[in-house]
Amino acid sequence: MTAKLAPPSILAGLIGAGIQASRTPSLHEHEGDAQGMRYLYRIIDLDALKLDNTALPHLLDSAEHCGFTGLNITFPCKQAVMPLLDELSSEARSIGAVNTVVLRDGKRIGHNTDCLGFAEGFRRGLDAAARARVVQMGAGGAGAAVAHALLSEGVEQLSIFDVDAGRAQSLVDNLNAHFGAARARVGHDLPAAMALADGLVNTTPVGMSKLPGTPLPLALLRTELWVAEIIYLPLQTELLAHARSLGCRTLDGSTMAVFQAVKAFELFTGERADAERMQGFFSSLDG
Repeated sequence: MTAKLAPPSILAGLIGAGIQASRTPSLHEHEGDAQGMRYLYRIIDLDALKLDNTALPHLLDSAEHCGFTGLNITFPCKQAVMPLLDELSSEARSIGAVNTVVLRDGKRIGHNTDCLGFAEGFRRGLDAAARARVVQMGAGGAGAAVAHALLSEGVEQLSIFDVDAGRAQSLVDNLNAHFGAARARVGHDLPAAMALADGLVNTTPVGMSKLPGTPLPLALLRTELWVAEIIYLPLQTELLAHARSLGCRTLDGSTMAVFQAVKAFELFTGERADAERMQGFFSSLDG
């Protein structure tokens, strides 16, 4: 009699700051259960542990020693983790940020699934939206992935605004090297850029439950503009609520959250995830 193989066993985690309310663990574990896996996903919250980015080397060592299959990486660690890895996927190298680390055969392999996640949401939620000029708020790790997705999806000119001018310039240089000169530029005059823009994307943490507010003055919004968020806690930020009150087309952060998780699940497990099932489960958590 042939012995029945045990289901795959996966141990994954999420490293970031202020992530106790993240839905990523539930998304992964629910899909693992649906596929008959033993799937355990743990939160490693820098705020709760009273740590910062300097703890990343120790956390990665500990995850390897404890037999983790992989780690998701979120704010504020997506760029800080890169020097600690052995290999980078072509996407992660091009974008300059990592949100998924696979631990396999003694190697740490960095990937970026944020870019794919945002692009999928953009295609589904803002298909045929005008994209001649777009303003992006934020040039951090998530912002880098979103910027690559926007230019890949046909945005002709992307103006990037960030509180750190040097970080914005570095991202713009990276984008123009990959997509062609003048496709991206550092934004300096926000009212002027917004007056000409077809769309606005917020990739900053401003608007999250733990950091309420808006990344720009709401008076700069107008009905003809489309507005996209990557924040999903809350799903309707103050920015999106105001945009919707004006009649703007909008995109919330749910599809990016789901589709980055779909790809990360596949990288961790080697199995295809059911994207529609994961989307349905995410939607069921709204309440």
